[in-house]
Amino acid sequence: MSDLLIELFSEEIPARMQAAARENLRKLVTDGLVDAGLTYESAGAFSTPRRLTLSLTGLSAQSRAVREERKGPRTDAPAAAIEGFLRSTGLTLDQLEKRADKKAEVYFAAIEKPGRAAADIVAEVLERTIRNFPWPKSMRWGSGALRWVRPLHSILCILVDEAGAQIVPLNVDGIEAGNTTGGHRFMAPARFAVTSFDDYATKLRRAHVMLDSAEREAAIWNDAQNQAFARGLELVPDAALLAEVAGLVEWPVVLMGSIGEDFLHLPPEVLQTSMREHQKFFSVKNPKTGRIEGFVTVANRETADHGATILKGNLKVLSARLSDARFFWENDLRVAKAGMGEWEEGLKSVTFHNKLGSQSDRIARIAALAREIAPLVGADPAQAERAAKLAKLDLRSAMVGEFPELQGTMGRYYALEAGEPEAIANAARDHYSPLGPSDAVPAESISVAVALADKIDTLTGFWAIDEKPTGSKDPFALRRAALGVIRLVLGNGVRVGLEAVFAKAILDLLDRAFDKLASGTQEEWIALWSNREGSSTEHAAAMLRNFKKFLVVDLASRSLEAQGKFDEATALKETHKINFEAERDEVSLLSFFHDRLKVFLRDQGTRHDVIDACLAMPGNDDLTLLVKRAEALGAFLATEDGTNLLQGFKRANNILSQAEAKDGVEYSFGADVKFAETEEERALFAALDAGEAAITPAMAKEDFAAAMAAMARLRAPIDAFFTAVQVNSDNQIVRRNRLNLLHRIRALVAQVADLTKVEG
Repeated sequence: MSDLLIELFSEEIPARMQAAARENLRKLVTDGLVDAGLTYESAGAFSTPRRLTLSLTGLSAQSRAVREERKGPRTDAPAAAIEGFLRSTGLTLDQLEKRADKKAEVYFAAIEKPGRAAADIVAEVLERTIRNFPWPKSMRWGSGALRWVRPLHSILCILVDEAGAQIVPLNVDGIEAGNTTGGHRFMAPARFAVTSFDDYATKLRRAHVMLDSAEREAAIWNDAQNQAFARGLELVPDAALLAEVAGLVEWPVVLMGSIGEDFLHLPPEVLQTSMREHQKFFSVKNPKTGRIEGFVTVANRETADHGATILKGNLKVLSARLSDARFFWENDLRVAKAGMGEWEEGLKSVTFHNKLGSQSDRIARIAALAREIAPLVGADPAQAERAAKLAKLDLRSAMVGEFPELQGTMGRYYALEAGEPEAIANAARDHYSPLGPSDAVPAESISVAVALADKIDTLTGFWAIDEKPTGSKDPFALRRAALGVIRLVLGNGVRVGLEAVFAKAILDLLDRAFDKLASGTQEEWIALWSNREGSSTEHAAAMLRNFKKFLVVDLASRSLEAQGKFDEATALKETHKINFEAERDEVSLLSFFHDRLKVFLRDQGTRHDVIDACLAMPGNDDLTLLVKRAEALGAFLATEDGTNLLQGFKRANNILSQAEAKDGVEYSFGADVKFAETEEERALFAALDAGEAAITPAMAKEDFAAAMAAMARLRAPIDAFFTAVQVNSDNQIVRRNRLNLLHRIRALVAQVADLTKVEG
C-alpha cells in the first residue's frame, strides 16, 4: 500500500471554478485508477487560487492480473476470419485452444493480462485527466497545445510507501512531474521539495499558504467577526461572498475600514450591494441604527504597516464607487418625488416579449389581475391595483440599471419617497418573492395579491404564445413561477380556484390584444402573429377570424347583461373556448401546476399515490383544499383502520367493476335492506347509513378529519361483510342487491378521495 499526492500548480484559478475543479479532479483520478484495477482507502481534494491538490491513502501497489477468455471463429472458418481474430487477441494460432461448441469446433483465446505497477497507471490516468479536464473556460499559452484554465506551471506527483517518496514519471507538453511546489506568491515564492501529504501541508503553511478552503473561510469569518465586535458593530452574513473571497487568497489577512460620512445616508442594501459586487467587501452594520457603517476586506498578504496602505487604496476606490451610487440615488429620488411618471412613460418603450408587448402592457395586465385577486386574499382591490402599477417602475431607475439585483428593494424606497402607503411600497419589494425554495413567502395581503398576479400573468402569457417548458429547458423560469404561486397560496391559506383566475388572465390578454388590433390594421396584426413559432400567414389570418368571433360573443354577452339575462359563468366559458385554444391552455396550465405541486408535496413527505387520489377529486384547482385533503388522507392511511379500509374498498370496487363489465350495466341504485339475508349485511347497511350521515356534512364543511373518522368506522362492518357473505349469489335479486350495496361503499368513499389511485 502507498499514498499518492498530486498537485497541479498554475496561475490564479477563478474562485467560482475552484469547488467544481476540486471535485472533478478527485472523481476523474479515482475513477480512472479504479477502472484500471487499483484500489484506495480515502481521497481528499483541496484548492487554493494557484493549485489543485489530491491526496489518496491506501493505494494498492499494482493492479491484479486478469485472465480473459474470448470465443473466436470456427476452426474451419475462412483464413481471413481467423487472422483477424489473432490480430485482435495478439496471439498466434498455436496459442489458441480448440473446443467443441454445439455442432462445430471453435477457437478460444485465453488472454492473460499481468498486473501493472501503480506508478504506470497513475501517470496514464493523470495525463488523461489533465488533457481532458472539464474547465468551463480554458486557454492555450505559448506554443503548446495543452489547454488549462490558466497557464499550468508545474505538476507534483509522488507515491509514498515505507521506502520513501517516488516521483511518478510523467511529462505533459514539456511539464515534467516532480516533487516540488511553491509557497505564497509574495511572502514565500521559493520552491521546495515534499515527501508526503503531511510534509506538504506543513511546509505550505510555513510558506504562508492555507491549503484547505474551509479553513480559510473559517479564519476570515472569525477574524472579521472579532474586529467588528471590538468596534461595537456586526458583520452582515454573506455565505456566497465568503466562499468567493476564500478562493481569492492563499493567506487571508482581514482588514476593517469605515465608510465615509457622505455615504451613510444611502440605503443599506445599496451600500452592501455596491461593496460586494465591485470590491468583494463584507458589510459591517451598527446594530443600534441598522446602518451600514463599515466594511471588511481580505488581503492576500501581511505587510509591515499592518495593511494601512492596502486599506487606504481600497478606501479610495470604494469612495469612487459609492459616489456613483450616491449619484444614482439622488437622481432617482428626484424622479420618485415627482411621482415616477417619467419611469412609467419609459417602460412603454421597454419590450417584455415581442409577442406579449411592453413592460407597460404587462404592468397593466398585472394591475387588473391583482384587483381581481385582492378580495380572495383579504386585500383592498384599489390598493392592490395601485401597488401593481408601481411595483416595477424601479426597472427604469438608474440604481437598478447598475444593480439589477436591487429591483423591488429600490422600488420600496422610491414608493415611500413618492408618498405611497407602506403596504403599497412593501408590495414593490415583495412581489418578486418567493424566488426559490428557501426564500420567504410574503404575508401582507397586498403583497400577496401583486405577487400572485405577477406570476400568474407570466404563466398564462407564455402559455398563450406556446412558450412552455420542455424537458430541462425553461428559459422563462415558468417552473419557478408556478412553485412561487403554490407557496404563496399554501403559505397564506388562500382559497382560490385557479381555473377561474387563469381564464380571467387569458381573457384579459385577449381583450388587450383586441384593443391593439382595433388601433392597427389587419395586415399589421397578421404580420405580427405569423411570426409565432410554427405559424403561417394563413394561420394568423385564421386567428384574426377567431378574434372576430370573440368580438361577437363578447358583444352578445354584454347585450345579455344589459337585458338582465347574462350568465357570467356560461359566457366566460364560451368566450375563452374560442381563441388561442384558451380552454386547452387553461387545462394544460392546471396540469402543469399539479405536476409542480406533486414535486413540492413529495419533498415534504406526502405519498405520490395519496396526491393522485386527491387530484382526481372535484375542486382540484383549489390548492389549499387539495393539500388539506391530502394531509388528512395520508394520516388516515397511515393507521391500521385506514390500511384495512383501503383493502376492503379495493375488494368491493374490484367485485363491482367486474360484475358491471360482465353484465353490461351499472349497479348504482336500489340497494334495500329488506333483501339482506345475514346480520353482517344488515350491519353494513346500518354502518353506511351512519357513515353517509356523518361524511356528507363533514365534506360540505371541509372537515376532512371528521370524514376520515367516519370512514374508519366502516372498516369493521365491511370486513365482517366480506367474511360472511358471498356477493355473487345464485339468487339474482340478492346478487343485484349486494352489488348495489357495494356501490354505496364506493360512492360514499368517493366523496372523500379516489382510493382507486392509492397503492396497496
